[in-house]
Amino acid sequence: MIDASQPFFPPIEPHRSGMLPVDDIHTLYWEESGNPGGLPVLFLHGGPGGGTSPRQRCFFNPEHYRIILFDQRGAGQSTPLGEYRNNTTQLLIEDIERLRTMLGIERWLLFGGSWGSTLALAYGQAHPERCLGFILRGIFLCTQPEIDWFLNGMRWFYPEVHDDFIAAIPESERGDLLQAYCKRLFSDNPDVYIPAARRWSRYEASCLFLRPDPQAIDQFGTDAVSLGIGRLEAHYFLHGGFFSDDQLIRNVDKIRDLPAVIVQGRYDVVCPPLTAYRLHQAWPESRLKIIDDAGHSGFEPGIAQQLIAATESFRISRHFG
Repeated sequence: MIDASQPFFPPIEPHRSGMLPVDDIHTLYWEESGNPGGLPVLFLHGGPGGGTSPRQRCFFNPEHYRIILFDQRGAGQSTPLGEYRNNTTQLLIEDIERLRTMLGIERWLLFGGSWGSTLALAYGQAHPERCLGFILRGIFLCTQPEIDWFLNGMRWFYPEVHDDFIAAIPESERGDLLQAYCKRLFSDNPDVYIPAARRWSRYEASCLFLRPDPQAIDQFGTDAVSLGIGRLEAHYFLHGGFFSDDQLIRNVDKIRDLPAVIVQGRYDVVCPPLTAYRLHQAWPESRLKIIDDAGHSGFEPGIAQQLIAATESFRISRHFG
């Protein structure tokens, strides 16, 4: 049984890891932990640009899962940090396939939250034959209304946080915050792009939890996190996630026969529940679980409990009860 107050499995260390060159610019960090002969699961981190952390291994029973984590292009321990050149959704999908082939995995379970849910859906729709199922959290489909909400709508709930977000932007540029931030984030001058990345990343971190987490906000403000988050989120927002209009909803039929669970915080301000509901309406075979006392983060107790219950359900029965 999973203790609701301490839902995570104990910390573990990878038994192997490495750096995978994928082109002349990017090299990806990857790691494998848990049971080498177990059920393969791929953890897809958020952002874009968020990177992985050791705690994310703890969503999975290490005696039964072969746990694969990797840092996407420009994120975490992948190099170069914050690099947006040669960085598109289609290239990330190719990277996942390269990693799968290198590891000798035929099919795997996809586990992703926020942008990780976006990438899981995009990969699944491109390679459904390689997927066992989906555990998705805090759904983000990278549509224009969702991008506009992130940049402007969150001020309805976090007005003081949004004021800090726009404080360094001249009033004459505030009509298009994405362009204003891109101008700074994609500068070649670190004195310009580093403060902009920190401000962007802290803005998001301040809105992640139902009850704000000062430690998470401070972590998001570090260069190691903010350069990936700030630069790559702006880059992907600027290009609409490299999707056609509502692509992930329109292509649900490609994965409709695969088991899926959607875990969504009722008070998720970063990725509001309407998006998860839209996905579930388009994919009624999926199971939607709304967590009434949670925001966006996968580490909130109610969300973590449901995510781990999903990994256990899939381990036991290959579907979600």
